[in-house]
Amino acid sequence: MPLMIRTSSISVIGAVLLVVAMPAAPLRAQAPLTLRDAIARAQAGNPDARIAALAEQEAVHRVTQARAGYLPRVDATEAWQRGNQPVFVFGSLLAQRQFTAADFALEALNHPDAVDNFRLAVGAEQSVWDGGATRARVRAAELGVRLAASGRLTATQALAVAATQAFGQVLQAEASLQAARAALEAADGDLKLARDRRDAGLVTEADVLAVEVHRAAVEEGRLRATLAADLARADLNRVMGEPLDAAFVLAPLAPSSAAPVADTAALEAEALRQRPELQQARLMVDLAGAQVAEARASYMPQVFAQGGWEGNGGAWADRSGSWGVGAGVRINLFRGMADKARIAEVTEASRRRALERERAETGVRLEVRAAASRLTSARAREALAATVVAQAAERQRIVRDRYEQGLADVTALLRAAEAVVQAHEQQLRARVDVSVESAGLDRALGR
Repeated sequence: MPLMIRTSSISVIGAVLLVVAMPAAPLRAQAPLTLRDAIARAQAGNPDARIAALAEQEAVHRVTQARAGYLPRVDATEAWQRGNQPVFVFGSLLAQRQFTAADFALEALNHPDAVDNFRLAVGAEQSVWDGGATRARVRAAELGVRLAASGRLTATQALAVAATQAFGQVLQAEASLQAARAALEAADGDLKLARDRRDAGLVTEADVLAVEVHRAAVEEGRLRATLAADLARADLNRVMGEPLDAAFVLAPLAPSSAAPVADTAALEAEALRQRPELQQARLMVDLAGAQVAEARASYMPQVFAQGGWEGNGGAWADRSGSWGVGAGVRINLFRGMADKARIAEVTEASRRRALERERAETGVRLEVRAAASRLTSARAREALAATVVAQAAERQRIVRDRYEQGLADVTALLRAAEAVVQAHEQQLRARVDVSVESAGLDRALGR
């Protein structure tokens, strides 16, 4: 009898310790997936990472588009026309260099025969000066590249936190499942023990019924834990960009470092230097300035040069060429107050961006303080959980010894077993919280 009691009493403890200290049984032959590996997979394979990378490439292409304003525009046109409209005929014959003295006859001028005109025209226009509009557009596009790169860094850091949370959820869910299975085995052992003691006349049927009810509750918990573990693994696969049904063996989380959290002022200074969101806020202020410069350029004159060549002929393969060059100045005299409104709009936007930057800096300071406090609290809970585990195990040992001697009832026995399971789950939960909060602090600091 004592041997059976010891076996059932340690089953819950052993199963939970196995999950905390060792990886779960392999689902397939492979190296255990560490938290660092999970983060790397998420940052490489998650759709958010790929979306951010594509957004950065889009921004690079917009720079090329903006720089096109420095280069000439060249167009080519091929056209064919036929008709007997007098002006068309007169001009076509001149362009084809086919006009003769007979074409000056009044009858020929007023009632010409229909002619064909094949026209190939190549024209080029080069902006010489546009008041700084192109320079402002290029500046805005280059700032857009830096904004996209900062956005990509933001996504990378967010994925590190998400992967840490999902990884910890899987460990917690698998620990709960293993504990539920072990608790079911322990409940079976306790049920047999209660029945044996009832048959020996040491306890009543009420003890047996209490253990049976407890076993049913444990079985329900096992079913819930199985579902939770399946969903947690699928969510981790989603974060890593893997198929939802992919199977991985997770490496256990190492105990956290006992190093104290750095001084809050130093952490805030680091965050103000490195947080990509603050970099984005500063870049948005610069971008608004570039937009103001572009809007003001609309009041400046635009100087341009033009040139062109064209070939005209009555047949497609027989043409006469001509060319022309020129230069001009375009001045915006009035555009319905649109330019003035545009300047006012972007000026207000620039002021708004400056206020948003101040708000972002204050928010980052608060976020750093909160993250540091949460990490400190999580480390304290982890240390406390280790003490609770030892206390729960010792209490269960004492209660089981008393139950064997008839000095404790079955309720105390069941509560002691549940306390051990809860203590180990608390320890694992605290360890996961430390990892998550550590990642959260890194995220708050922009690391």
